[in-house]
Amino acid sequence: MTQRIRVGIIGANPDRGWAAQAHIPALQSLPDDFEITALSTSRRESADAAGTRFGVRRAFDNHHDLVNSADVDVVAITVKVPHHFELATAALNAGKAVYCEWPLGNGLQEAEKLAALAKQQRALAVAGLQARAAPAVLYVRDLIRQGYVGEVLSTTLIGSGMGWGPVVEPYNVYLNDKNNGATLLSIAVGHAADALCYCLGEVHELSATMTMRRKSFSIAGTGERKPMHADDQVAVAGLLEGGAAFAIHYRGGRSRGTNFLWEINGTEGDLQVTADGGQAQIFDLTVRGGNGAQPSVEALPVPPQYRFLAPRGPAANVAQAYAHFARDYREGTHLCPTFDDAVTRHRMLDAIEKAAATGQRQTTGSAERHAR
Repeated sequence: MTQRIRVGIIGANPDRGWAAQAHIPALQSLPDDFEITALSTSRRESADAAGTRFGVRRAFDNHHDLVNSADVDVVAITVKVPHHFELATAALNAGKAVYCEWPLGNGLQEAEKLAALAKQQRALAVAGLQARAAPAVLYVRDLIRQGYVGEVLSTTLIGSGMGWGPVVEPYNVYLNDKNNGATLLSIAVGHAADALCYCLGEVHELSATMTMRRKSFSIAGTGERKPMHADDQVAVAGLLEGGAAFAIHYRGGRSRGTNFLWEINGTEGDLQVTADGGQAQIFDLTVRGGNGAQPSVEALPVPPQYRFLAPRGPAANVAQAYAHFARDYREGTHLCPTFDDAVTRHRMLDAIEKAAATGQRQTTGSAERHAR
């Protein structure tokens, strides 16, 4: 059996959080590929509790010991966005491969610096844009390539952020301050737009409007009200590199109506992707389509070969991404989005912010993209 890849997780809170919800179940679903050999939190008590809960012997109360551990091949960074830059830098400088959650950095400049460092270190460094690994997204990508819709004319995506609504959990209050880099734009739009571009190609030019319609929010459990400091409406329109028109509108909170609807319209057919929530990287996606003489769309069940792992819920697409990561690590493939790919997405988000701030159409620059 091929030697297992040893993973150290930074941010393995024993009680809640993305590591417990997604990364740890995902890695445990791939026992032939991965072994969790270390974890770290910011306090000794929580580190010990996490080590006990998850059955990991090496539990550190700081990231320095983890990234320098001889028992770690890959560092997974699952903490809040403002800490990504420092932690990914430390892991890369320690000679480790890195899986960093999305957004890669708190803004474009941090992402560019991390991509440059990864290249300098010749390290495998991937970003957690796991919507690319969703079975439905992989299927839609192949349908487009196989000509199901013919030439793509346009694509429209509307979604709810689920967060950035009237009520927020205490541990997510930081999302409502744009200075922390974890906004409706960077998270909800970033993940969904990445899936769209992965299937249809990158953005060439765009215009955008962003606004903060909710001026305040309440904290769940206490009812305390706080001022909102992040936009809760993002509307983007423009052209993809292939010439197709695109439009994206994300709203904060949850809608009583549509929470995720992505349509692709072509000369020969149409595709429609829906979900119960607007976080495309988490919610199960349903595909419908119609082409040729069909008068309407009908269900297109995702073939089983696109779902190659068992986990459901938040861990599902993370597990699919880690399966791709194992191949990239061992075979040198490019199945996972690299830090360079993350820079491409950050550049798109930066262009959206500039277009919204200036009222001027923006042409997006792309980072180096590898042939897939």
